Amino acid sequence: MTVEQARLLGPAEIRELAARLGVAPTKKLGQNFLHDPNTIRRIVAAAELDPADVAVEVGPGLGSLTLGLLPFAAHVHAVEIDPPLAAALGATAAERAPALVDRLTIHNGDAMRVTAAEFDPPPTALVANLPYNVAVPVVLHLLAELPGIRHGLVMVQKEVADRLTAVPGSKIYGIPSVKLAWYASSRQAGKVPPAVFWPVPNVDSGLVSFTRREPPRDDVPRDAVFAVVDAAFAQRRKTLRAALAGWAGSAPAAEALLRKAGIDPSARGEQLDVHAFAALAAAKL
Repeated sequence: MTVEQARLLGPAEIRELAARLGVAPTKKLGQNFLHDPNTIRRIVAAAELDPADVAVEVGPGLGSLTLGLLPFAAHVHAVEIDPPLAAALGATAAERAPALVDRLTIHNGDAMRVTAAEFDPPPTALVANLPYNVAVPVVLHLLAELPGIRHGLVMVQKEVADRLTAVPGSKIYGIPSVKLAWYASSRQAGKVPPAVFWPVPNVDSGLVSFTRREPPRDDVPRDAVFAVVDAAFAQRRKTLRAALAGWAGSAPAAEALLRKAGIDPSARGEQLDVHAFAALAAAKL
């Protein structure tokens, strides 16, 4: 099975399709349409889809990546917030991948509001060129809402890719790094230049690959862990004793909880891994 079963969209086809639909990319929706078939092939290969995988794609736009995914997944759920684009995607798939169009389900809606009940069959992989302005919350929402997602590959702004995959001790390690680590192990899977998009963004993009794993602990709710993560990084230059005073009730209470969890009260949030944050949340329960 090869990607050639779907005729991919190049720069000329993207512009022609957009003109035919009367569609212009908008900054509000973070729309930058992929128009390079080689980049599409590279993303699909890096996603390492199994033939039985059910992929969910967010922001399919004009369908560039959708067409690349259809030959390699058992089913593709495409979630598109822009009604004209959602309405046109089925026709594009029927025209350029007629033998595979039955594998596609189109959802016209906001990826931040989707629920598991909307997806049949349930997704097992997330593969998407995510709008820069909502990339992190979309990834975290889908991992929380769709527990069947076992792995994925997302393209995001390079700076966001760096943050998502940062390790403790790094200056860019923060809330996105810890929250993604709750759900999955992650790594960077390459850089994507601006020239493969229309319109051309003024930043590089990065590919982030992730594989779901069991949460660090099963005796503490995720929301409790995320609450202490948010508090720790809200004032990241302060020691945890000071930064967590509001969360704990006072600075002395924060120090007591930190010591109970085996954490130095003079440490800062960027020094803790997800296991330490989970231990700290558990200490408060």
